[in-house]
Amino acid sequence: MPNRIDQKFADLRAAGRPGFIAYITAGDPSLAATEQLVPALEAAGVDIIELGVPFSDPLADGVVNQMAAQRALEAGATIAKLFESIRRIRTKSEVPLVLFTYLNPLYVHGFAKFHEEAAAAGVDGILILDLPPEEVAANKELTDLHQMKSIRLIAPTTPPARMERIAKAADGFIYYVSREGVTGEQVKLSDSIATQVAEIKKHTDLPIAVGFGISTPEQAAEVGRNADAVVVGSAIVRRIAEHGNDAGLATKVADYVKPMAEATHRAKS
Repeated sequence: MPNRIDQKFADLRAAGRPGFIAYITAGDPSLAATEQLVPALEAAGVDIIELGVPFSDPLADGVVNQMAAQRALEAGATIAKLFESIRRIRTKSEVPLVLFTYLNPLYVHGFAKFHEEAAAAGVDGILILDLPPEEVAANKELTDLHQMKSIRLIAPTTPPARMERIAKAADGFIYYVSREGVTGEQVKLSDSIATQVAEIKKHTDLPIAVGFGISTPEQAAEVGRNADAVVVGSAIVRRIAEHGNDAGLATKVADYVKPMAEATHRAKS
């Protein structure tokens, strides 16, 4: 069976449209809510879903995602319970799932054990925020991903030589962080997105997903004209925080996401 990420991007290329990727923090406000949110997001047009693994010290995240991780941990989210939720999600959805995580929780759980259990649960890719490619190359135990794709980050400050090194260590897709700093919504997008995506494409044939700061259909469409996929995270997480106690949480979040997904899909038409 082909990896769901590879298949999704192949389908998007065949359709001539960019993809829409949504990030949510797993377990916020509960794992039961996450199990409702994933299929609702898929129905709203989301092509790939990133699930943030709750962690007590998420250094790359802004306050919105930090608070989401705290809520998830306070609600009792653990890695073992997360994998149970993913197995239940897989009974009703085949949407590609990527785990967005820091290295520390993996080592606490057991690096090899984490990857084995994630793959068995139905995870398609993993993005480890604080694991540079040099460390992977130097440590054999970090190389076995159990058929999951190793998603890599490239930043605006990444020089071309390092871009090439990161790209060679990646598969699935490249996540281009469109601005410096931590996650969070922005009023204005970076002016260098098109130039930077073109530079990254010199070093890889992988799809390029662009995220950080996107929160409106107009912004999603603008990014989608230059990227293979658009990533929206903090804006969605903020809506989850606003409606976390509502019975119709999944519907309300999906209603917010759907116009952005539609705008993204139309970006190159």
